[in-house]
Amino acid sequence: MSTAANLLEAWRGELVHSRRRSPHTVRAYLGCADRLLKALGLADWEGVARLEARDLRRHLANRRAEGIGNASAARELSALKSFIAYARQQSGDPDPAAPRLRGPRVKKGLPRPVTPDEASNLAELVAGNAKAGWIGARDRAVLLLLYGSGLRIAEALSLKGRDAPLGEVLQVTGKGGKQRMVPILPITRAAVADYCGKSPWPLAADEPLFRGAKGGALSPGMVQKATAQARRALGLPDTATPHALRHSFATHLLGAGADLRSLQELLGHASLGSTQIYTKVDAATMLENYRDAHPRAKKR
Repeated sequence: MSTAANLLEAWRGELVHSRRRSPHTVRAYLGCADRLLKALGLADWEGVARLEARDLRRHLANRRAEGIGNASAARELSALKSFIAYARQQSGDPDPAAPRLRGPRVKKGLPRPVTPDEASNLAELVAGNAKAGWIGARDRAVLLLLYGSGLRIAEALSLKGRDAPLGEVLQVTGKGGKQRMVPILPITRAAVADYCGKSPWPLAADEPLFRGAKGGALSPGMVQKATAQARRALGLPDTATPHALRHSFATHLLGAGADLRSLQELLGHASLGSTQIYTKVDAATMLENYRDAHPRAKKR
């Protein structure tokens, strides 16, 4: 007998194994699918496959009434369209395309980079605030990987013991299982080596390189929490997150003359369009610096 739980488990397997989505994306997509099944009382693929644009429109209207904004509604629509397309495949539909429904328009904000000094100060203060020396060395190493090599936090935390000691370049597996090579700065190599030397956990080849306090895999939330504490102490804005360090890596490289194609490869972007946003960031940064430094610059 088919149940909603069966559908969600099959969808989880599709996202994890076939589509190789990140753990964050898997949780988000499962949550959207779960809400849809509960709201409409569905428990079989055929029922989900029969859903049309008007059904999604009604469901999203109810979600908007609960208080979600445009960005959240757009993400939920994308997740549900993917879920319904998968349901149509499972039910043998000869045309398994998702329902055609345009989501709300979302204005994309520019990433907010931090300066090199701010990135360095953030990493050092996170290390200094830690309850144990090895934890501080661990968090500093993670943040330097984000800023120095442009890694996503999930990519840094997916490294295994076999990856240490780090060389001048590192092969990283990003979104969709796409692999790329990234440079590792000497300061980052030294930080990872320092952490490995201080960690109380053995450096096993198949175990996570970065461990939590109890020996399990380090969670992104712990790094984010430590960073939030440090940025408040430094007086940095709430946008100074671990992910902002990846944005800063891209912005500073572009400002130093890197071309977009090379930057696309380093960041692991599937399309050049995702990378082009940094041209606007760099222009905005230069304009801000000009206004701050030039005696005749017009303040706005």
